[in-house]
Amino acid sequence: MRIYMQTQYSPDQPIRFYHLHLQPDLLGGWKLIRESGVQGQRGKVTQEYFQDWDEAQNSLIRRRDMQLRRGYRVVFKEGSPHQPQ
Repeated sequence: MRIYMQTQYSPDQPIRFYHLHLQPDLLGGWKLIRESGVQGQRGKVTQEYFQDWDEAQNSLIRRRDMQLRRGYRVVFKEGSPHQPQ
């Protein structure tokens, strides 16, 4: 699952982005990768590890909702919210 969000254009503020990506890790768990920053510049990347899909998905949804409350909007979304088989 992948979600890309950004702030709306404003002449006095740079456009900021927030990218969430959920993928399996090598040990059977899940990894939530977050990247954020100013568009056109290198962003900050952080990773969180989870033992199960539900925990990882809940974290992704919480972070998405937090950014939506801060004024970000979803630009691109890919993947199913259901656990892959």
